[in-house]
Amino acid sequence: MPRAGVSPVAPEAALAAMSPALAELSARGEERRYRKGHLLIREGDIGETLFIILSGRLRAYSGGENAREITYGVYGPGEYLGEISLDGGPRSASVVTLEAAVCSVVSKRTIERFIAERPEFAFELLAKVIARARAATLSARQLALHDVYGRLRLLLSQLAQRQGDGRQVLAERLTHQEMSNRLGCSREMVSRLMKDLERGEYVRVVDQHYEVLRPLPQRW
Repeated sequence: MPRAGVSPVAPEAALAAMSPALAELSARGEERRYRKGHLLIREGDIGETLFIILSGRLRAYSGGENAREITYGVYGPGEYLGEISLDGGPRSASVVTLEAAVCSVVSKRTIERFIAERPEFAFELLAKVIARARAATLSARQLALHDVYGRLRLLLSQLAQRQGDGRQVLAERLTHQEMSNRLGCSREMVSRLMKDLERGEYVRVVDQHYEVLRPLPQRW
């Protein structure tokens, strides 16, 4: 059962990713555990809590007609979600767990008291809001100015990480549906483009992860 008060030591990955102020705030929250597929935040609801991720991964998204979704981001240990609604307004996106997760849930009142003690955290919180606003602007720009292949190319380039042996492997294991959610297009379109890239020997699947074999063409 979740309990209030000082949480047990967070996973090392989360602590390493947190600022000292965020780690202190996390310790003042209520630790809660969630199963995979749990809906933490529903878009449009009124909420006054911040979720600091201690372990697991969370996906922020919006749903539309015909069960279509668009993914705004996937977040892991050391990051937090829910800051936009601290003004008392409605949640701007839904958030679901992609795997079993542990979060420190911090109330608005606790955050207000913490900022009174540590005013510098207000600037850290503001910087996070600004960074996410810029990311949203970039996503909107990509949707408006790039065709589907252009957006797919950007996504693969952003996620590809160079390994010790020189290979470039996508950091996340993404299905075609998950790619389409991020790109704002149909799964069928992503499947067709990825199959074409595989046939052209630009990408291949190794251990359920995509590997980028050579620079992707500017146009397709």
